[in-house]
Amino acid sequence: MAGRGPQPKDPGRRARANKDPHPQTLLRFEQAEPPELPTLQVMKDGDLVEHQWPARTLDWWEMWKASPQAEHFSSTDWDFLLDTAVVHARLWSGEMSAAAELRLRVAKFGATPEDRARLRMQFAQADEADSKRPATSSSKQRYADLKVLPGGGDAVAGS
Repeated sequence: MAGRGPQPKDPGRRARANKDPHPQTLLRFEQAEPPELPTLQVMKDGDLVEHQWPARTLDWWEMWKASPQAEHFSSTDWDFLLDTAVVHARLWSGEMSAAAELRLRVAKFGATPEDRARLRMQFAQADEADSKRPATSSSKQRYADLKVLPGGGDAVAGS
């Protein structure tokens, strides 16, 4: 299956200054609160029947609500994730054919390290930890007191 290809470069970093054929639309971001999972209904013998969410799906939903990505979810993101929860429930109820769709859907939210790299997501704590790390000394400072031992010049070991 073919992928979608790499993400387009930022126009400011392109080698050529061709006009972007598709102008960007800026939207006002409004963070949405995560909804609770509604009553799960499944089709059985032509009728909608109430069904219990698998325990694994309930845990999965709580994990997404607490994830760092969640602070960037809008109402449409949560709605899409609700539909994805139904796919997750199908998988954990034994319907293995739901696995591929679930993989595609959670990739859109940065579920794995590979997904986050593709979406250019990065955890900020690594940057914070780097800034708190004490500055290392230069090699000149660390090794300035080393002395060359007599007879250690151009001699080749074992000759």
